[in-house]
Amino acid sequence: MSNVENLTNVLNSLKLNSKNVKEEKDFTASVVNHIQAERKVLAKVLPALMELATQTGKDPLVDSAVSALNTITAIANLGPAVEAQLITQLDKLLLCASNKQNRIRAAAEEAVLAITSKMSANSVEEVLPTLFAASAVGVAWQTRTLALNVIASFGDHAPEQLGFSLPAVVPQVTLSMSEPKKDVSSAAYKAMTNACNVIGNRDIEHMTPKIVRSISNPEEVPEIMHALAGVTFVQSVQSPALAMVVPLLIRGLRSKVTATRRQSAVIIDNMSKLVDDPIDAEPFLPTLMPALEFAADSVSDPEARGICERAAFQLNKLKALCAEAKLRQKNIDKNLVLEALKKHVKAPDSEIEIHHIAALCVSLMNLKKYSAEDWRQEVGKYIALLTGAAQADAIAEKMRVECKEMAKPIEIPDADDDGAEELCNCQFTLAYGTKILLHNTTMRLKRGAKYGLLGGNESGKSTLMRSIANGSVEGFPDPATVRTVFVEADILGELSHLSCVDYIMSDPRLAGCSRDDVLSVMATVGFRDDGKAKPHHAVSTLSGGWRMKLALARAMLQRADILLLDEPTNHLDVINVAWVKSYINSLKNVTAIMVSHDSGFLNDCCTDILQIERLKLKHYRGNLDKFLEQNPDARAYFSIKESKLKFKFPQPGPIEGVKSRSKALMKMSHCDFTYPGNTVPTLFDISIQVSMASRVGCVGENGAGKSTMIKVLTGEVVPQTGEVWKHPNARVAYVAQHAFHHIEEHLNKTANEYIRWRYSNGEDKESLVKVSMVLTEEEAKLQKEPFEVSWLDEDNKPKKANKVVMELTGSRREGRAREYEYEVKYKDGSEGMLGYKTLTRRGWEKACKAIDARMAQRSGLYIRTLSSANVEAHLNDCGLSPEFGTHYRMSALSGGQKVKVVMAASMWNQPHILILDEPTNYLDRESLGALAGAIANFEGGVVIISHNNEFVSQLCPEEWVMDAGHLTTRGEVGWMNRQDDKISDAPVLTEMTDALGNVTEVKQAKKALSKRDEKAAFKAIKKKIQSGLELDDEEEELAQANNLYD
Repeated sequence: MSNVENLTNVLNSLKLNSKNVKEEKDFTASVVNHIQAERKVLAKVLPALMELATQTGKDPLVDSAVSALNTITAIANLGPAVEAQLITQLDKLLLCASNKQNRIRAAAEEAVLAITSKMSANSVEEVLPTLFAASAVGVAWQTRTLALNVIASFGDHAPEQLGFSLPAVVPQVTLSMSEPKKDVSSAAYKAMTNACNVIGNRDIEHMTPKIVRSISNPEEVPEIMHALAGVTFVQSVQSPALAMVVPLLIRGLRSKVTATRRQSAVIIDNMSKLVDDPIDAEPFLPTLMPALEFAADSVSDPEARGICERAAFQLNKLKALCAEAKLRQKNIDKNLVLEALKKHVKAPDSEIEIHHIAALCVSLMNLKKYSAEDWRQEVGKYIALLTGAAQADAIAEKMRVECKEMAKPIEIPDADDDGAEELCNCQFTLAYGTKILLHNTTMRLKRGAKYGLLGGNESGKSTLMRSIANGSVEGFPDPATVRTVFVEADILGELSHLSCVDYIMSDPRLAGCSRDDVLSVMATVGFRDDGKAKPHHAVSTLSGGWRMKLALARAMLQRADILLLDEPTNHLDVINVAWVKSYINSLKNVTAIMVSHDSGFLNDCCTDILQIERLKLKHYRGNLDKFLEQNPDARAYFSIKESKLKFKFPQPGPIEGVKSRSKALMKMSHCDFTYPGNTVPTLFDISIQVSMASRVGCVGENGAGKSTMIKVLTGEVVPQTGEVWKHPNARVAYVAQHAFHHIEEHLNKTANEYIRWRYSNGEDKESLVKVSMVLTEEEAKLQKEPFEVSWLDEDNKPKKANKVVMELTGSRREGRAREYEYEVKYKDGSEGMLGYKTLTRRGWEKACKAIDARMAQRSGLYIRTLSSANVEAHLNDCGLSPEFGTHYRMSALSGGQKVKVVMAASMWNQPHILILDEPTNYLDRESLGALAGAIANFEGGVVIISHNNEFVSQLCPEEWVMDAGHLTTRGEVGWMNRQDDKISDAPVLTEMTDALGNVTEVKQAKKALSKRDEKAAFKAIKKKIQSGLELDDEEEELAQANNLYD
C-alpha cells in the first residue's frame, strides 16, 4: 500500500481515497477512467503525476515515479483528447530518461515514445524545438539518445512533416553525429539517415547513406562529390534536398583539393537552376554564398575559379529571385491563425488545446494541404473535443478557407490574355543525354502567333523543336488535335536517290495528296520544269537553299497548325529570304516557332519571343527589337560565327621517308575476303590506296562491305587473296562503328585520366590485337628453324653460323638500301641486327610490323607532354568540354560524348590517316558541323564511311562506292596526284618533348659538302665497305644516297 499512499495528491485531485485503491494497476485504471469520463480532469491530474515522476529518492519514491510514468503512458493511448496536454510535459519526461534509477529511465522512455507515436503527424513541427533542446550538447546522454530516437521515428509515421522541417533538423542532428558516446552518435546517425530518406528527390535519394556517412567521415567527401557531380538532376530541388546536400557542399568548398571545390561549384550551379520555389533556398543562402565566394577568390586554377564564379553568378540570381518571391509571398503567421480560431471556438479554459489546434493548422499550411478531407481529419476531430461533433466539421471548413487565403500569394495579372485560341499550355522537362535543357517549365502557344526561339549555344533550341515534332514533350497536344510540322533542309540519305516530287510523296503524312496537288504546290515555291530546280530531278542535286524550299513545300501540303523552322534562311539569297518572310507573315491561322541567326528575319516575322534561360522557357511579347531593349545581353545570341561549336584535330607533322602528301601510306591490292561460314565473298578484287592528301567518302547500302573493306585495310581481318601494306612509320586512327569496348572497361575514370593511362608508357595500350598480327602455324615453325647468319667479330673479321632467333628486342635502324634492320636476340644468348627481308623469310614479319607500329606511335607523342592540362585542351579541341572531359567519369557521359572520347584518344598520337566509320550515328547536327570543319583543316588523310550524303559530298572529292562487295570510284580520283604540298615545307622542329617531359634536340640537315670534301668522303666510305667495316649514320646515308654499295 505504501506506493499507492505516495500517490495521494493524484488521488485527491480525483476525490478518491487510498483505501478505495488497493494496487497500482487499480490506480492507473482509475485515473484513465476519470479522464475518459471528463477530459478536463487531465489538467488537474497531470501536474501531480509529473511531480511524482520527476522526484528523486529511494525505493518508495522510485515506485511512485514509475507508477506515475506508467499512468502517463496509459493516458497517452487515449489519443487526441490528451495530446495537447501531454506535449507540454514532453521536456520534463525527456529529462526523466536520464534518472539514475533504471526503472524510472525505462518507464520515462516508454512514456515519451507513447506520446510521440500516438500524436498527430502534424504535431512534429510543434515538438521539434523540445527535442532539439533535449539532444543538445551538454545534456545527459540518455536524454539525448531518446530525443534522437524520437526524431528518427518521425521518418516512419510523419515523413512529409519531417521532410519540411529538414532544414532545421539536419544542423541540429549533425552536432551529435561526432559525439564520443557511441549511444548518442549511433542514435544521431539513425536519425539523420531516416530524416534524409524522406527528402522525396529520386535523383539523389540513392546516395543518402554515403552523404550521411560523410558527415562523420570527412575523408569521404571527395569521392561523394565525384558521384554527386555525375547525377543528372531532373526533379525539382526543394528545401529537404537542399538541407541534405548543402552541408556536404560547404565541406567541399572548404576542401584544400581544387578538384573537390570545383565539383561543389558545379553541383551548386546545376541544383540552383532546378529550384522552382526560390523561397526553398532562402535558409541556405547565408551560409552557402560566403563559402562559394571564398572558394572563387582562393582557387588558383583559372578554369576552376571560372566554374566557381559561374556558380556564384547563378546563386546570386537565385538570391534575387528569392527576394522577388518574398515580396509576393504572404508569411504564415501562427498568431493570425490563432486569432481566427478563437473567433470560431469559444473555450477560454482550453488555451493549451487551442494553441495546439493552431499549430496543426500551420503545419497543413506549410505543406500546402488544403483539401476539405485533410482539414476534417486533422483539425476537425480536435475542434470536436471543444465544441462537439455537430459544429466541428463546419468550423474546420471555415478555418481551411481562411487559412488558404492567408497563405495565398499575391497574384500577378496575365498580360498574355489577348483572346486568341490556345493551342498548347503544357508543363514539361526536357533532357539531352545526361544534360537537362529545360526543367519543369511552361510553354503556352496561341494560334497565329510567330515565336522566335532564342538561347545560348547548347541550350536546347533544336532539341526542343525536334522533341515537339516527335511527340516527346509531356503534355503537348496529340497530333490528331494539333498538326505540327518540323521544317528542315536535311535530306535523309536513304531517300536521296528519289526525285523531288517523289521525295515529298514518300512522306506517309501526305498519303491522301495526289501527284498533281504536290506539283502545284511545288510550283508556288519555284519547282518548275522550265525553272532552275525541276520537280523530277533527284533531291541529291539540290543546293541547300532549294532543299529548304522543298521542305517548305512539303510543310504547306501538310496544312500544319504549328510550323517548327530551324534556320529557315540558311543558304537562301536575299530574294528568297524576302519570299520566306512574306510566306510566314501570310499564315494568319498558323503558329510558327523559329530558330534563326538572322536578326532581321526574326524582327520582321516574330510577334513573340521565347527565351531559354536557367532551364526555363520565358515568354516576351513583341518582336526582337522590343526583346533586346529589355535584354541587351541577348545580342550575343546572334554572334553565330564566334559561338559556333568547333573541333580542332592535331596535325600529323612529317613522316620519315615521305616527301609528298600524295604518296600512298596504305594499300590494298586485288583483295578478296569471305567471312568464316559464308560461301559468297564479302569483298571482290578490291584495290585502293590512301595518302595524307586523301579525302575519301565510302558510301553504299547496308551490308555492301564498306566496314569490312576498312577492316582489311587496317589489319583487323586478313584477306584470303591479295596484299595489304602500310608504311612502317604511318600512324592510323580508326574509330569503328562499335569502338566503345575500350572505354567500357574504364568507366570509373574521367576521359582525361583514361587518355593519360592509355599513353602513359609512351605507346598506345589500347592498340587492337589484330587478326593480321597473330602468328600462323607455318610462321611459328619457321621461327624455330636455324638459318645462316653473317656478322663481324670484335676484330672486324667476317663470321658465319647457323642460329635461331628467340625474340626481337624492339630496337630498329635504317640499314643498307633504306631497308630497316631490327635488333634480335639469338638462342645462344648473342645479339645482332637483321634486315626486314631476312626476318620476313624466317617468320618474323609480324613482329617487325609491331615494332614499326610502336615506333610510329612514339614518334607522335614527342610534340606534347602527357599532362592533365594538355589532355584537357586536346579533349576540348575534340568537342568535349573540360566539364565533361576532366571532371565527369565516363560512366556519366552520353553516347555522343563517349564517341568524342574515343575520337580524341585515337587522335592523341597525331595520326597521319583518320578513318571514321559512321561518325554521323553518334554526333548531333552541331557536332557534325564542327567535325566537318576539323576534317577540312586536318592535314592528314581522311576516309569516312557514312550514309549522310551531304556530309560526305561536302568533304570528300573522291568517293568509294561499294555495291555488293564490288568497288567503283567516282569524283576526282586523281586529284591528290596534283597536290603540290611538300612535307619539306612544314615548320622545322628544333626540339621535341616526349611523354615524360624529356627534351630531345632534333638533328638538322647537314650543310652540303664541297666537291673536294665529297670526293674524299666517298673514297673513305668505299674503303670501309670493301673492308667490311660498319658505317656510322652519316656515312650510311651518303652511301645509300650515292649508290656506293654498287
